[in-house]
Amino acid sequence: VGMLEGMQIAFFAVAKLTEEERHQNAWAARVCDLLFGNDGSGLPGFLIGRQLFVACCFFGIARITTVRLDEGEENLFGVSDGVQGFFETGILGAIITTIVASTVWQLIASTFPISFLGNPISYLLLRLCLIVEFTGVCSFAWVLSEVQQEYMDFAEDEEYIGTALERAKVKGKKGGGFAANMGLPSRNQVRLPTFDPDHISEEELREHIAEMKKQMISAKKQTEKEALEREIHVMEKVLREHRGSSNEV
Repeated sequence: VGMLEGMQIAFFAVAKLTEEERHQNAWAARVCDLLFGNDGSGLPGFLIGRQLFVACCFFGIARITTVRLDEGEENLFGVSDGVQGFFETGILGAIITTIVASTVWQLIASTFPISFLGNPISYLLLRLCLIVEFTGVCSFAWVLSEVQQEYMDFAEDEEYIGTALERAKVKGKKGGGFAANMGLPSRNQVRLPTFDPDHISEEELREHIAEMKKQMISAKKQTEKEALEREIHVMEKVLREHRGSSNEV
């Protein structure tokens, strides 16, 4: 239970890292390749399989930690009837389980995500969760998530905060790597990237444009392709303007 709880936190932490940072550990690299491969279906698949595992484990732990005395038996450790009644509610077991089997592991995983995933146990548990999800026991969760996404008009996080590569290149720059927009951008808004040769070279920008084109080709949804296409168009415009200013100089 602790590993599954910690893995969930660690996965969301490494999602913000660049591919180079994820590959600092061999086992963490295998886990991340499996998690973020296959068009990104590994992470939601893990969440579904993990939830089934954790739910089953907590049901078992609740049965073990709940104290039920038969009529005529003495209270546990000789405590009063009130304390014994508290033991029989199962709340004490829930508190201990939350601390020992959940919170501690989550805190460690949030602080050291790469180290937490850098072992074969994480890779094995990820495989097991994906196998459980593949059985289709909770496949209806995919349908509900799609309905919610369309109804709420959700967009990818990259549309708001940029990719990990973008954030790494503009780290430390005042105002971030994109021109500030008032409020959160919608799918119809274009994030205008600022270009500073002291932080990003022309070669790096060309490489990023090429990477964006690859993502656009592999994107499944039309909305994702349109968002990437808009971003590529804006970045190419910035690149042309920079070239023009360099020629004038």
